[in-house]
Amino acid sequence: QVQLVESGGGLVQAGGSLRLSCAPSGSIFSVNAMGWYRQAPGKPRELVAVITSGVSTNYADSVKGRFTISRDIDKNTVYLQMHSLKPEDTAVYYCYADGWTSVTFAGYWGQGTQVTVSS
Repeated sequence: QVQLVESGGGLVQAGGSLRLSCAPSGSIFSVNAMGWYRQAPGKPRELVAVITSGVSTNYADSVKGRFTISRDIDKNTVYLQMHSLKPEDTAVYYCYADGWTSVTFAGYWGQGTQVTVSS
């Protein structure tokens, strides 16, 4: 009943930028923490960045200095601003969020958005 709606993926040249966004839809959802994961073909899913309810952030070493995660508390929306994209950033990017509905606390995954970085 809670869905995470992702947008912003696409095809970009190496060195370019993309901005991903993710927001809940459906049931009213109060976000605790949100993050971005990615999975390339044949590779395990890995954490890219996370932002907590206290607005603390953590990044994978591979994206530090290039990606920025941010959050709009009023909209329960998380963003991933990606700069200086590299071909190795190519993956399906998944939004994760946990938080509260009126009756439960749970975690949710988005369907994923494809990011492709060409050489």
